Amino acid sequence: MGVFQEFVGRFSQTMGAFLGDRPLMEAAVSASANVILADYEIDEEEIEAALAGMRSNPILERGYDTLKLESELFEGIARARTRAGRAENLSFVSAIAERDVAQRTSVFLIAADVADQAGISELEHVALAEIATALGVDKDALLGAATPAGRPRM
Repeated sequence: MGVFQEFVGRFSQTMGAFLGDRPLMEAAVSASANVILADYEIDEEEIEAALAGMRSNPILERGYDTLKLESELFEGIARARTRAGRAENLSFVSAIAERDVAQRTSVFLIAADVADQAGISELEHVALAEIATALGVDKDALLGAATPAGRPRM
């Protein structure tokens, strides 16, 4: 029965890639938006990093065009301007907490790349910690693994 469940899981993931995986897209957009506004400034490089990260995800890349991702990102940024909106963004992120670790890691790393445009600030570290908690991933391990030669990020 394990082989059948694996087949069904892979089939569902493939179909999601072609039809668009809205919860995954909302999680990536929301995580990115919370990091972009963590320092209360909207930086064009962070927006570009978010879009590039989402386009590099094969499921999001096949399911959504750049215009749709950009539109959704700006909606997430608009939400992130308030505490209630940031909490709503985190609820979109936590909606994928039961998914496989690869998808959760991908969302976290997209947000980490957004934060790392000019070095990760203390406010961005706080936002990344909230995102990691919502996703159920290890922030420090992922940030350490994502740096060249394991250098700590600060």
